[in-house]
Amino acid sequence: MSNPLPSSFDGNTEFYEENRWQKLKRRVMEEPLIPLGCLLTSAAIIGATKSIRAGDHNKTQRMFRARIIAQGFTLLAMVAGSVYWDSDRRKRKEFDSAVDERKKKEKNEAWIRELEVRDQEEKEIKAARERRIRKDPSNPDSREAKSIVEGVESRRPGVLKMVQDLLANGN
Repeated sequence: MSNPLPSSFDGNTEFYEENRWQKLKRRVMEEPLIPLGCLLTSAAIIGATKSIRAGDHNKTQRMFRARIIAQGFTLLAMVAGSVYWDSDRRKRKEFDSAVDERKKKEKNEAWIRELEVRDQEEKEIKAARERRIRKDPSNPDSREAKSIVEGVESRRPGVLKMVQDLLANGN
């Protein structure tokens, strides 16, 4: 048995793409200093909150200064990481766009193959009808059926012909 024909409804890209957790993990591995800076900032804010409740003004001031330093470290890590990973991100975007283009092209080719198969099936059905009509030309019903079939088919072009016309007019 041959493989089933591809359909224009195929292409569940989410199955093949990176999900949110995978992307987060990859980004944390690429730039580990940013999450570290965020954790340090959070720890400084929590420490400042505790020292405010305890009434220790000196520790509160140190914690707020530590928060500013941690935020500066995070900002510096973001800028440095952005500069460092810029070329890799451009390459990744180019790669992703090339993959998307290839997928679109494959999907279009599969759609054209499907239409060609459907057009071939339509031609086979038409030939079978004509053979059936030619089998008994003296029968008035077959002559009437033949004229009806010819009238309908002369008004309606094949699916492949319509797609070819659309593609020719679109370009």
